[in-house]
Amino acid sequence: MGRHARNLLVCLHVVTSVGWMSQALALFALLVHGMTAGDPHAYEMAEVLDAEVLVHLANASAFTGLMLAPLTRWGYFQYWWVLVKFAITMIQICVAIFLLSPRLTALADGGQADSAALAAGTILMASAIAFQCWLSVAKPWKRTPWTATPPKPPAPPGLLVSFIIAVPLLDYLLASRLGHPAPLLTVLTAIAYPIWRRHRLARPGRIQASR
Repeated sequence: MGRHARNLLVCLHVVTSVGWMSQALALFALLVHGMTAGDPHAYEMAEVLDAEVLVHLANASAFTGLMLAPLTRWGYFQYWWVLVKFAITMIQICVAIFLLSPRLTALADGGQADSAALAAGTILMASAIAFQCWLSVAKPWKRTPWTATPPKPPAPPGLLVSFIIAVPLLDYLLASRLGHPAPLLTVLTAIAYPIWRRHRLARPGRIQASR
């Protein structure tokens, strides 16, 4: 992967991650305001931010992180700090999809939901992203014990790199068209690229060259 393309993908990952954290903090502020001031409009605004902004930033942050791992020497399971980031990201997304967002929608619609628990969940989300930022900078711990020295990842075609960088925007446009979040290209690319990478690494020519 070329240096300029890598820097652009890293920049996109950083920007979307910071945006994800900032929106989580905004949700926390709105939920606290709604609880203390008894303002139902705060819950409505929080639900809009969650559905229209935070979800897209979270998808883009997770996707760019998932793609940076196989596109660089870090890999998916070679280093503990990468593996911990991956686990935290998957937990955050699952919790947001199945627990936080449905309850926030119910609260915005005037239903019953524990706003204090939602506020705690959003501040935990922001804290987890901040911890992941520290992991990316400090890169603590050693390699995982079950991995050998990783081979040099195959260079992806230039068109593929451009497509990867464009995927978050394309999925946002698709979601705008459908009226709800639909990270179809994100999921397909995140699944297809590791399969292509594994196939390229398994080619006899690459095995002999690595020796």
